[in-house]
Amino acid sequence: MNTTVIFLPNQMTVMIRTYTELLKLITFEDRYKYLKLVGRVGLQHFVGEERNLNQTFYHSDEWKSVRDRVVIRDECLDLGCRDYQIFGTPIVHHMNPITVHDLLDYNPEILDPEFLITTSTATHLAIHYGDEHLLPRLPSRRRPGDTKIW
Repeated sequence: MNTTVIFLPNQMTVMIRTYTELLKLITFEDRYKYLKLVGRVGLQHFVGEERNLNQTFYHSDEWKSVRDRVVIRDECLDLGCRDYQIFGTPIVHHMNPITVHDLLDYNPEILDPEFLITTSTATHLAIHYGDEHLLPRLPSRRRPGDTKIW
């Protein structure tokens, strides 16, 4: 996989995640691992007055239009995986967390579907908080005789 990694001056590295690279990963678990925010659990980007900026963006017509296109593109499937249909309200996740500067400087990537993916609420929380127990699980495959108690 050709993942882009950016080295920042403060010795922190940032991986740039893309939809194109995500689709190369076949399993739901691999896609989750690609997206989860390692070392950034619970990090808040928008506090105080910055939260208003964030909320204004997520209520804008531009965001709503892109969000709808991404949900349609992903067929309302969690991380775009065929067996993981979303039955509740889908969330469109920024694969690369947006910052106040992205909004203030109007970074075009925040509205680019190449950096967005549809998730369920549980998967979105697992990505942000690093808790794999939140991920949806597929039911076990049924086998003949598996209803026998003894």
